[in-house]
Amino acid sequence: MLIIGAGGAGLRAAVEALKQGVKVLIVTKSLLGKAHTVMAEGGIAAALGNVDKEDNWKVHFVDTYVEGVYLGDWRFSEQLAKDAPERVLELEEYGALFDRNADGKILQRAFGAHTYRRLCHVGDKTGLELIRTLQDKVIHSDASFLEEIMITKIITEGGRVKGAIGLDLKTGEFYSISAKGIIVASGGLGRIYKVTSNSWESTGDGLSLAFEAGSELMDLEMVQFHPTGMIWPPAIRGLLVTEGVRGDGGLLYNTKGERFMLRYSPQKKELDARDVVARSIYREIMEGRGTEHGGVYLDISYKGAKFILEKLPSMYMQYKEFSGVDITKEKMEVAPTTHYHMGGIKVDAETNQTIVSGLFAAGEAATGLHGANRLGGNSLADLLVFGKRTGEEAAKFVKNAKLTRIGGNEVSAEVDRVLSFLQVKDPVNPYEVFEKLRETMSTNVGIWRNEDGLNKALAEIAELKKVAKNVGVSGSTKFNPGLVTALEVQGLLNIAEMLVTAARERKESRGAHYRQDYPELRKEWRKNIVFVRKQDGNYTMRFDPVPELPSELKALLSKEEQENV
Repeated sequence: MLIIGAGGAGLRAAVEALKQGVKVLIVTKSLLGKAHTVMAEGGIAAALGNVDKEDNWKVHFVDTYVEGVYLGDWRFSEQLAKDAPERVLELEEYGALFDRNADGKILQRAFGAHTYRRLCHVGDKTGLELIRTLQDKVIHSDASFLEEIMITKIITEGGRVKGAIGLDLKTGEFYSISAKGIIVASGGLGRIYKVTSNSWESTGDGLSLAFEAGSELMDLEMVQFHPTGMIWPPAIRGLLVTEGVRGDGGLLYNTKGERFMLRYSPQKKELDARDVVARSIYREIMEGRGTEHGGVYLDISYKGAKFILEKLPSMYMQYKEFSGVDITKEKMEVAPTTHYHMGGIKVDAETNQTIVSGLFAAGEAATGLHGANRLGGNSLADLLVFGKRTGEEAAKFVKNAKLTRIGGNEVSAEVDRVLSFLQVKDPVNPYEVFEKLRETMSTNVGIWRNEDGLNKALAEIAELKKVAKNVGVSGSTKFNPGLVTALEVQGLLNIAEMLVTAARERKESRGAHYRQDYPELRKEWRKNIVFVRKQDGNYTMRFDPVPELPSELKALLSKEEQENV
């Protein structure tokens, strides 16, 4: 089995597949331990009830489903809520060191739009601890690893996978990897925006690979903008400021000294859903109540140095080293940053398999769980719950599958395609195309969207697609980041076009998708926008009704919530 990606989802899938006795190869574009999972700092959502005894899986289910604004598949939400506690305790058995209550149980903190305190955390380094623990588990197993390998194509035949072709970014050599099954766990596409918390490798590679292989993509328009990212100095703009700051009591102020969330969300205040808080901050900035650097203030200094250094050591060091700000005494400057993609590869709710036989997806690369908005802490829960389930289901598939080796002609064709970027006369610089794409996405497809901006983005993307046909770089395949960018841009332009098309098509406001020209939630738009690849490389779009809630789960919702489903 081939696993593309060494973040939390890929590693947890590997742990489970190895348990099933399957041979596993993990390929990562980056290095082990460098996955974007480490940026999920605040905690893992799981209804353990260690702090608030009333919490249970049913409440977690409702929080997840409702804050996804009824666009998620209830089967994913139910599975997440039921399995998350066991996966957290399992991670603890693997060696994760969680913060503790006085009685020795795992401590849980508050997070936005969670009814109860349910975020299991390791200070503000939870993602790092998750990666450390799973990586240690996998390294001491029979798994094989390939680092700094960019998978450039998934090979299929007759509607099923045969394997993949990869480029070694260190040596410039090509790999042909035949596999009975493939799990795409390569993360999201945050780098498609200029201001993002995402690391350099988050360029939607997995989505492009899966779509080219015949999989469907869904909910692409649903991009989460985290309310709080650093904004000064410019070199660190977008760097995440964990929701744990607000979970532990951080308050938001504008330059007039107003605690403005009391106006936008008098009940939940700073701990409302991310889309609500992000839009509120954005409005304050746009209406002239922001800081000189284009942000607002986040203050937790009133909690005192001892509390902050114990609960938020990474945030203290991050501001001290990068901005020269002592958050035990001073306010932080923050603004929204692109953080997570709720959309992705469409998978079956029971197996996490795509419509391509033998091709699975998990983590941020997959879609279906979060709907129109992801709750903080549900990303790490997602990695654990569906990483485990995907690894298990893929292992079952692989055990009953026959290996079909990739042919020499298939390898040659892909090698020639990659090498063609080194042979372009008068080439277009791929970085210029990439930056223009990021500029148009940030300007026209951000927190506030409208018809004019979306049409402008589509027109500019169409022009960039024409220009990108002549993208090329000099040098060789060895240590050539320009070549990597040239490869990334091809897929990103297609994904961006579909994302903007879906955003234009969805004439309503739902979760992270906010239309200034259609500000209301519309029940008739309770459907998923799905993209299907055609044989000629183009795509068609269809609209799938969201699976209806069974009566026993619908009964868990309030009367008002039931009216929306």
